[in-house]
Amino acid sequence: MVYRVFVEKKEGLDNEAKGLLNEARTLLGMERLENVRLFNRYDAENITEDLFRYAVKTVFSEPQLDTASASIQLPGAYVFAVEALPGQFDQRADSAAQCIQIISQGERPLIRTAKVYALYGALTDGDIREFKKYVINPVECREASLDVPETLAIRYDIPTEVATLTGFTGLSRDELADFIANYGLAMDLDDIAFCQSYFQKEDRDPTITEIRMIDTYWSDHCRHTTFGTILDHVTFEDALLQKALGYESIEHKVEVSAKGERKEVSTVKQVGPDVSAISLWLKKRRPEQWGDGTGGQVLPESNLLTLLSWERGELDGISELQPTAEADHDLVEPQSVPESGRGDL
Repeated sequence: MVYRVFVEKKEGLDNEAKGLLNEARTLLGMERLENVRLFNRYDAENITEDLFRYAVKTVFSEPQLDTASASIQLPGAYVFAVEALPGQFDQRADSAAQCIQIISQGERPLIRTAKVYALYGALTDGDIREFKKYVINPVECREASLDVPETLAIRYDIPTEVATLTGFTGLSRDELADFIANYGLAMDLDDIAFCQSYFQKEDRDPTITEIRMIDTYWSDHCRHTTFGTILDHVTFEDALLQKALGYESIEHKVEVSAKGERKEVSTVKQVGPDVSAISLWLKKRRPEQWGDGTGGQVLPESNLLTLLSWERGELDGISELQPTAEADHDLVEPQSVPESGRGDL
């Protein structure tokens, strides 16, 4: 059974509703809008009635601040609800479900939330359209039904094959605009046109998965941090490897003259490769070959840098330098290195 409750902030504490009313009047020009009421709607399943009633007062609402009702009567108001898209993470629902599970010490219930808007005033269809467009972000939410569902469990049809968008590369610019609207994409017309030109060069139509993946990561944030990033300074997080390769350090010190004048002096120092660090890194990297095993193998100090470069895959066609058990660190005859034996970072 699905239980439902509506939660509204008490008069004087409904700052979100008052703020939305002001935004609609000033930004959207809805001068005929007289009042806005907001409700957080909670639907719960896989929960007992007693536990649900308890959760209404402890999880879904705060009695000092909120009014909770099993149903609401809103005469004269235009009412609609907004919920997260299927598959979109609902932080409010997830937090409520976790809290109820902690209280019951049992199974986690199914919780679904929605925000209910009640608009008052002599509004036109255009006003309502503009208001919905303002509060509904199609990338993450949609308008929800006002009816109580039979179940909150969502069953997805698992496709047996990925659909190919046949004819995508031949769409006109107007058809591309319709394509964006039909699939609810976040990309604009220039973005989808760029994608089309790419697949035209590939001489094939994309799959729906490819378009959805591109659309997901085609935000300004991803564009700036992923595609627009220039790496102009790279450091190794592995301190042992950095010490093995050698590094550059900047030493800052303050010099005081006889007159008491202070001057900051910066000196760049080059720290050369450390033999002990190279040996330790190689042993950790490939203990079966370079480790201190029962064979008593010893790393040849004169060739440690070469070994390090080979292990990191920097040198092509280098002969393998095998360690020997001899104390004088002499090398055995070099052997050819199979490509599969090279290590990567």
